[in-house]
Amino acid sequence: MILVHGHFRRLVVAGLLVTLAACTTTKIEAPEPAVNPNEFGNTNDPAAGFENVQPGTEQDFILNVGRRTFFAENSAALDATARVTLDQQIAFLKKYPQWYAKVQGFADEPGGDAKMRQISQQRADAVMNYLVAGGVPASRLWAKGYGKDRVVRDCADRACKVQNRRVITNLRASREDGD
Repeated sequence: MILVHGHFRRLVVAGLLVTLAACTTTKIEAPEPAVNPNEFGNTNDPAAGFENVQPGTEQDFILNVGRRTFFAENSAALDATARVTLDQQIAFLKKYPQWYAKVQGFADEPGGDAKMRQISQQRADAVMNYLVAGGVPASRLWAKGYGKDRVVRDCADRACKVQNRRVITNLRASREDGD
């Protein structure tokens, strides 16, 4: 009987503990207020100052078309990704004929300055020729290779250096604007 009574007592205590645990209140946090994405700069928010980009503007070209074309080491060949960007540039330049474009080539490969200027000029020429072949008048374009003069990143690893092997298509109001 003592054994049964001991089990009974344990069951009663366990039941009381379960009941007490169920009665305690849990503090529930109020939901966070809605966040205005423009206040905090979330990843996909428009860049500050570019919320109301007008079609056909330089900002439109930079943000929605893309002005950079990248290349493999020691190459001036346009790959499929480059051609997609350049096709978008062609469409923009044909739609907005008021723009001229300076095509600037850059390099960061092993070799001397002369070799880097040569490959960067070949890259700029490849982009310009593609734009012309797509219907942009050659009179609205000019190309210049800068070699290693304007590196984006000064680094040794391959993944970093690819950022320097590029052509940038910069819009100009006239052929004489800018360097």
